[in-house]
Order: sequence, then structure tokens, then C-alpha cells
Amino acid sequence: MKVTIDEDKCCGAGQCVLIAPEVFDQRDEDGIVVLLNAEPGAGQHAAVREAAAVCPAFAIEVSE
Repeated sequence: MKVTIDEDKCCGAGQCVLIAPEVFDQRDEDGIVVLLNAEPGAGQHAAVREAAAVCPAFAIEVSE
């Protein structure tokens, strides 16, 4: 799995951080997503897919 983010689309909702904190974080100054792990392990795949699905700005892209 490979994860990419589009910071320009991110609205700072933070749902991704709540769902997969090992993979996503937020910048303190504006809440924009920070990708901590672009290639998460198999144990995190379900959470990453869920985070991408609930992102209101569609800023997270997941590819296999």
C-alpha cells in the first residue's frame, strides 16, 4: 500500500488522525495533514482505507 496526500485539498478536519494516528498527524499551525508513513504495514491498511473514505476533502489517496 502507498499513501499520498494533497495538502491543498486538506481542510484540517482531523478524522484521519483519529482513525490512523500512526500514519497521519496534523500541523500545529493550521491543522493540515502530515503523512507520517507513506507505506504503512498490513496491520494498518484497514484504518488507512477508512481514513481515506471519511476524509471530507478527499485529500488522501491510497494505491495498492
